[in-house]
Amino acid sequence: MLLRRSLVTVAAAGASFLLLSALGFASGHPADSQGAVGRLLWCLVPLAATVQLALAVCRADPSTGPGAGFAAAGLGPARAALLSAASMAAACALGGVLALLTFLHLRGDLGGSWLDWAGNGTAGRQLGGGRPLPLAGTVTLLAVVPVLVGAACAAALWPRRPRAGHQPVRGPRGARRPSIPAPPTVVTGPVAPRPHQATSALPWGIALTAAGLALQAYASGDSPPPPDALLAVPGRLGGNPPGVVGGWALAALGLVLAGPGLTHLCGRLLAAGRPGVLRLLAGRVLQQEAGLIGRPVGALCALASAAYTVMELYGRASGPSGAHAFGPLTGLGAALVTLCAGATTLTAAVEARSARERTTAALLRLGAPARLLRGAAALRAMALLALLVPLVWMVAHLTAMPFHR
Repeated sequence: MLLRRSLVTVAAAGASFLLLSALGFASGHPADSQGAVGRLLWCLVPLAATVQLALAVCRADPSTGPGAGFAAAGLGPARAALLSAASMAAACALGGVLALLTFLHLRGDLGGSWLDWAGNGTAGRQLGGGRPLPLAGTVTLLAVVPVLVGAACAAALWPRRPRAGHQPVRGPRGARRPSIPAPPTVVTGPVAPRPHQATSALPWGIALTAAGLALQAYASGDSPPPPDALLAVPGRLGGNPPGVVGGWALAALGLVLAGPGLTHLCGRLLAAGRPGVLRLLAGRVLQQEAGLIGRPVGALCALASAAYTVMELYGRASGPSGAHAFGPLTGLGAALVTLCAGATTLTAAVEARSARERTTAALLRLGAPARLLRGAAALRAMALLALLVPLVWMVAHLTAMPFHR
């Protein structure tokens, strides 16, 4: 658990550093408002990835669901949710402090910068070195990550009462008499969505992905953008129309929304027909865990599609000289999103494994060999790869196709 919280702190430090970099660029280049706004918009993707990682770590925390003894001592479900959210916000605040120290060091405010990425003061100029930073703006940007993470974790872990499942009973003359309701139960943590809930977002995800691809193809124009406009600097949208970036964002959001439905569909395909024990077990587990691992798997698909598309475009734009258009802040944002997506997926997989511990123990007591469980896990992984790899390849090619003209 300490390693997961450390990853959240690192992710929060990266997101806070990107936010401070946008502020430093704005203070150092007051005439370039478009570049400052673009850099600030670029920070939204790492910020969303950081919040998603914090939510996954918060859900997997065993202290989020205390027992009756804790409730008797005054630590009920609501206070436990607030305590867990406060602890995640504190971890993000620590990351913000580290980001501030690094940012001030790169600007040269704390002495000479030994982390200059070009060796000639480029870091200080890009971050607005020599210009004063607004104190209110700095504090506000540093508070963005802890506040968002704390609010998201509190909302996800807040105790909820399920809806009553009884219907009113009619008397002999048609009078409606309410039945005696069951004692209310309080859900102290996030519950995995049921299969029909996991697949309900699949049509919306497909529609958003198609709309994003169509918007990106329409906004790309008849000619590809110049090589120096392919995200040379985070938020530098001078050569890339906003519709292109909006289309990419819609397509990525569609893949994330379609992740649970695609995972459930993969499980149904595995268990289709007259399956054996291995296929049946793998398919049923995939269907049951679609609500837990579907969103992180969809985020990985969106990340892989974007990485393939960007590498294809940069490969065409770099030319024989081998010059690349990746800036240091672009690389930092990409590395941060990759780290958060991978860590979120691993955390969701660990949470799903913990959720099926009783089922695994029951199968072992009934005499199921451990080789069967390992084979089912390998079959689930291969089935997901067989379904999602062609989908990612197709979306990436459709995304890069307008730039090949």
